Amino acid sequence: MPTKPHILHTHRRSGVLLHPTSLPGPAYKGQISHDAYRFIEYLASCGISVWQMLPLGPTHSDGSPYMALSAHACDTTLISLAWLVDHNLLASIGDVNNALEHEKYLKIAHANFKSLPEQILAPSYQQFCSSHADWLDDYALFMALREVHHHLPWMQWDKPFRDCTPKAMAQARTDHATLIDYYKFSQFIFFTQWHEFKAYAQQHKILLFGDMPIYVALDSADVWSNRELFELDVDGKPETVAGVPPDYFSATGQRWGNPHYRWKAMQQDHFLWWQNRMRTQLELFDLVRIDHFRGLSAYWEIPAEAESAIHGRWVDAPGKELLETLYTTFSELPLVAEDLGLITEDVHELRRAFSLPGMKILQFAFDGNPANIYLPHHHEYNAVVYTGTHDNDTTLSWFNQLPANNREYMYRYLNVSAATWPTENISWLLIQTALASVCCLAVVPMQDILGLGTGHRMNTPGTTQGNWCWRFSWSQVEPSVTQRLHGLMQLYDRLPA
Repeated sequence: MPTKPHILHTHRRSGVLLHPTSLPGPAYKGQISHDAYRFIEYLASCGISVWQMLPLGPTHSDGSPYMALSAHACDTTLISLAWLVDHNLLASIGDVNNALEHEKYLKIAHANFKSLPEQILAPSYQQFCSSHADWLDDYALFMALREVHHHLPWMQWDKPFRDCTPKAMAQARTDHATLIDYYKFSQFIFFTQWHEFKAYAQQHKILLFGDMPIYVALDSADVWSNRELFELDVDGKPETVAGVPPDYFSATGQRWGNPHYRWKAMQQDHFLWWQNRMRTQLELFDLVRIDHFRGLSAYWEIPAEAESAIHGRWVDAPGKELLETLYTTFSELPLVAEDLGLITEDVHELRRAFSLPGMKILQFAFDGNPANIYLPHHHEYNAVVYTGTHDNDTTLSWFNQLPANNREYMYRYLNVSAATWPTENISWLLIQTALASVCCLAVVPMQDILGLGTGHRMNTPGTTQGNWCWRFSWSQVEPSVTQRLHGLMQLYDRLPA
């Protein structure tokens, strides 16, 4: 059980939701470069003290950070190549328009790193490899073999490599030693850059808020190297898959396709896999959201052959035992529970038992039902309030699609008029409502701060096209908005302590 107050309970705070890929910059996607540091400065100037992000794992071709190739490794396309130039690992860089060109420069940097007889980073690299060996060794081998197999999912590899036979693994480590070392090196560079960036955030009193998907992708280093911990058949195919039943986002539910855990096998070693995973998250972030928290109480089990999530069933999970183990292992565990969707009383009880803040979404609030738990009069201190999340449309676009009676209800509930708050300013009405909430943390997506409408959402659940690619530009950020935000933080007692 928690022994220390949650870090959010020490002071009312505010945050912005923005994934690093959405940052501006000259590269083909946002990265942990100059613009990330500038964004830290921007948050501080607004009086905002939390930067919330999506998961940082290396993605598949669809770009979804919730289906990563590893639960530990980070997306190396976020690496700043300019940093490598500054550290004499690259002579120069040209235009980089895609991930392949970015990786080309990383491999040149790796070759330069290996060729320099007196590399100042070498001792740090050896220490990194040693301290992260519990996941790094398997990940680097997995990625090397995946590249050798033309990036096919591991279930389609040659059988000895698919099944991790000792002879095949020993041969692979010899045949692909340079490639394996490259994947270790690229993670070392990411973590090194990240720690510098995190230190800069701390200097500006900014907490980094991460997101941990409850499940991992089938095609991942974790599943490939730990098949005994997942519900798979002898060929590595899932017996059942994860998802959610029909809900607010989809009438047929969502079939995510992740394999389920063999919870009994995980309990036998006191959830060691989870302990290691949490250790990595705490190295990267000051706060961690557990995505789909309800899956720790009971999870929606879908037959692997089913095309949708309709015909699933609820199965109990040992969430209480897992959280007790994690709180015993770590002296401080700053977690937030994503408790959205179909939430039953057992899920609420599990969250409350560990004093975990839940989530309140204002876009879900104004359906005309005064008992709606997302309405501000039902908020509680131990919660995080959002105008919307990465899975919601922007507030302006959402409002434009809201039925007239729901609009009228929202105006009446907030005791304002359409004349005072016309549609073009509606994002600010919800921002103020979030900041005024009793919730200990109020988080606003960057799109809402910029007042953006249709075409600027980050993700549409249940779809696979056009997601995860939104970016903003500094030209959209007006000085008056910075001043306005700082004034609101002061008004609602959310300035940094």
